[in-house]
Amino acid sequence: MSGDSWLRDVEGVVTGTELDLTVDTLAQWQLPDGMMPWFPGGHADPWNHTEALMALMLGGRRAEAEAGFAWLAGLQHPDGSWHQYYLAGGEVEEPKFDANCIAYVAAGLYHHWLLFEDAAYLEANWDMLSRAVDFVRGLQTDRGEVLWARKPDGASFEFALLTGSSSITHSLRCAVAIAEVLGHDRPEWVAAAQALGRVIRDEPEAFAPKHRWAMDWYYPVLAGVEVGERGRHRLESRRAAFVMEDRGVRCVSDRPWVTAAETCECAMAHLAVGERQVAADMFTWAQRLRTEEGHYWTGIVYPQEDYFPSGEQSTYSSAAVILAADALAGASPASWLFTEHHRLPADVPV
Repeated sequence: MSGDSWLRDVEGVVTGTELDLTVDTLAQWQLPDGMMPWFPGGHADPWNHTEALMALMLGGRRAEAEAGFAWLAGLQHPDGSWHQYYLAGGEVEEPKFDANCIAYVAAGLYHHWLLFEDAAYLEANWDMLSRAVDFVRGLQTDRGEVLWARKPDGASFEFALLTGSSSITHSLRCAVAIAEVLGHDRPEWVAAAQALGRVIRDEPEAFAPKHRWAMDWYYPVLAGVEVGERGRHRLESRRAAFVMEDRGVRCVSDRPWVTAAETCECAMAHLAVGERQVAADMFTWAQRLRTEEGHYWTGIVYPQEDYFPSGEQSTYSSAAVILAADALAGASPASWLFTEHHRLPADVPV
């Protein structure tokens, strides 16, 4: 545990000390080269890797987080891309280039800025960021959606995903914020973020139908595209399909499988539209998946209460818990990043 931790008690649910223990488990599972696998022996993807880096920073593990950013920098292709999945040693497991995974480094770097206000560190990583953003923009259609991924042969997949595009919108806005900090004018990034947000808000037919998946339900709210009353209506409209009361959020609507990450992300979505008690309740439910060692099980199936995938405790689940805890406690300078979207530039015009 670090004395520089920003993590504080979520009153009546989990203590700051317990949250620091969870961050310690992340540091223990991080590989020496900075890679954060899903679990020991597992693969890593740039999105969940970056999520874990944010959790490390909140727990005072700045050096470990910066090792994780260096791992990304070392594996980035000249065109700004990363592959979807890596194994230990930088071996490529899945070679496609997922736009959402590539964009998320912007959120991680802006989180770093909010915590440490280290402009020199941002400048040192500006090239990595700008190349990643430009790769993602290369997958944006004239209508505004961002295609899912590019294949190793350079061809693009022909569809866009709502969850991924929502997260990309947030990441692009973080990239614009970084550009503003450093005094770089990037109107094309602003335009890309606003066009993507507009198509998410106004043209749902632009995205492949994934209505079974909880993330397609809450992510437009979590990412700050659907806000205020519109966001509240979206969350209420399919709550019955995805929420198992007193247990958590289903990963998919037709299976009784509750996951820690979806439950905590959905909690932050509710917090973003002012529904603090709902958010607190969901966060409380997620603690059913906590272990004595501070890890979090990925998911649990009801009514059997079998952990699923069997035996899996995952770093991305722990990271989602940490980010939600900080959002609820409001203790760190970055606690607002997923819940107070009006503070980011490049908002979608009404």
